[in-house]
This record gives sequence, C-alpha cells and structure tokens, in this order.
Amino acid sequence: MIKIDRKIQRIDLTGKTIGRSATQIATWLRGKNKPEYNPSLDCGDIVETTGIGKIKFSGKKFTQKKYFHFSGYLGGLKTKKLSDIYKKDPADILKRAVREMLPPNRLRNSMMKRLIIR
Repeated sequence: MIKIDRKIQRIDLTGKTIGRSATQIATWLRGKNKPEYNPSLDCGDIVETTGIGKIKFSGKKFTQKKYFHFSGYLGGLKTKKLSDIYKKDPADILKRAVREMLPPNRLRNSMMKRLIIR
C-alpha cells in the first residue's frame, strides 16, 4: 500500500489569468509535481484558492466566450456567455476550466473534490 502525503497548496488568483491558474491547479490536483507520480493513482494535493472575484480575462473572452451544453435532443443545444456565468457564480468558471484539464476517468471526481474555492 502506498502512503499518499497530501499537502495544502494555497493560491491567490487576484490579477491572474484563468487559463494559467487552471493549469497550475490541475497539475497540483493530479500530483504531477511529485516524484512519486503515478497516472493510475490519485496522489495529488489539496488546492485552496482565494480571490476568484478579482480574476483577469485576456482579450475579448469576457464578452465573446460561450459555453455549450447539448441535451441530446433535436434543438437541445444551450449556450451561456462567460459574462453571465461570472455574474452568477465566478467560481463556476474556474471549476469548468480545471475539470476539463483533468483526465476523463474515474479519478477526476475525487480530484475535483479537493479543489476548495473561497
């Protein structure tokens, strides 16, 4: 049995861009920064973020970027603008970015549970 030593990584997102922050968070959650990294094990750290309300978007992303959701039925493609999601819940944007950077396997949900957004 491998003993997994989890540390708490804290990051302040004030003035940082969403993509670069999300890649760093995904690396910590996955454990790729550790020498004992194994892709089949969940050996990542706990990530605690602050300052999500003051995050920066480069270019025209804030007004032009759209998120899509397809229900599976004809005419079931739903779109939401980034600015609308940011007004409702800024943490949701970071969760979406980090979730898509993690591998789509059984370990992704347990990795996402270790992401704490304040």
